[in-house]
Amino acid sequence: MPKQSPLQHPEAFAQALGAWFAANAKDYPWRRTTDPYAILVSEMMLQQTQIPTVLGKGYYTRWMERFPDVRTLAKAEEAEVLRTWEGLGYYRRARFLQQMARTVMERHGGVFPKTLEEIHALPGVGRYTAGAVMSFAHDQAAPIVDGNVARVLARLCNDATPVDSTEGQTKLWERAELLVKASPSARTHNSALMELGQTVCRVSSPTCGQCPVQKYCLAEEPTSLPVKGARASATEVTERVFFHRTEEGVLLQQETGARRTGLWKLPALPECEKLPGVLHKSRYTITRYRVTLWVHEAPVEKKRPALEESASVRVISHDDLPDLPMPSPYRRALNALLGDNAFQLEA
Repeated sequence: MPKQSPLQHPEAFAQALGAWFAANAKDYPWRRTTDPYAILVSEMMLQQTQIPTVLGKGYYTRWMERFPDVRTLAKAEEAEVLRTWEGLGYYRRARFLQQMARTVMERHGGVFPKTLEEIHALPGVGRYTAGAVMSFAHDQAAPIVDGNVARVLARLCNDATPVDSTEGQTKLWERAELLVKASPSARTHNSALMELGQTVCRVSSPTCGQCPVQKYCLAEEPTSLPVKGARASATEVTERVFFHRTEEGVLLQQETGARRTGLWKLPALPECEKLPGVLHKSRYTITRYRVTLWVHEAPVEKKRPALEESASVRVISHDDLPDLPMPSPYRRALNALLGDNAFQLEA
């Protein structure tokens, strides 16, 4: 049977995709609501994190229990917001959510905006997220293009244009818009496209025989698509900190960098002629960096100016440690160093 382009038969394509989704849709908490705030929270969490992590480790549930609406989030202390987000990384997303909540309170009287332009204008909300809120909360025909949708569309159209190029992005958004406008329900259509990419049209092992829109797929070699530009290789980074514990608590340093501002960590090790002994070693990855974290003993007396307390370096009591926002690699290192169950912290 000859294949048919989904762009030439968008209504029939939408019908086939919608019928499959009705029978196979997964049950996620953000699919049980049309609250734009709850949907925006889920989309921000899922930007850099897999669904099993967001749900399996309870991040989404904890966030919605603690900050059920924009008013609660807008009034919260930043430290509590960051602590609730801890473990998801990319902390700018948490800050953007709080900035968004405050913007809704200040500019929209606490009522979440309903137009694509107003939603797009909220802090941290890009084109994809704005389209997701419009389609999932309001069932409006707004296109979305994430990694799953890009893969599905590239294969459906057998298009080898790099999806991360300007030309590729233009094609993807135009095609996504054409298809969502042909569907009777934008909410169903966009959810179905994403789920198709997650469960059937997967990256390395697509199950084409189970695809509900196989007759509309023009891909000749599905696993060769989508095409992406060359990625920069990961950069190796060494991070050296030290552990100093007193009867009052643990010496910690507050971050000032753009990525982790406001979070607490073990203090950076000052330059030493001879490195103190190693107490802990671990590795973690963040964006394009592979970091080796070395935790040393505190420097000897004459070489330890960093032990002096300041606005950004101070002793944190053991009672306050569990509620202190801290990057996950440092939380895990601190757990390992404290060891004693009485001071074990949640990773």
